[in-house]
Amino acid sequence: MQLERSSLAEDVRRTLEHEVAPLRSLEQVVRWAFSRTPPSDVADVVVQDEFTHDVVIPWRGVHLVFDTT
Repeated sequence: MQLERSSLAEDVRRTLEHEVAPLRSLEQVVRWAFSRTPPSDVADVVVQDEFTHDVVIPWRGVHLVFDTT
């Protein structure tokens, strides 16, 4: 997992890295999102081409974008 530079506070960044670093597939991302309290839904899927999609999931007031191929 690669976190892009952002204005996230360092403690929030560490929490995010801890939660999403183990995720290796879109299935794991969606299961993780639905397991949250309250559950997060997939906010959007942006189709880049026939093989690549960006999956957008809200998390603590920000949106995470997962690039999937």
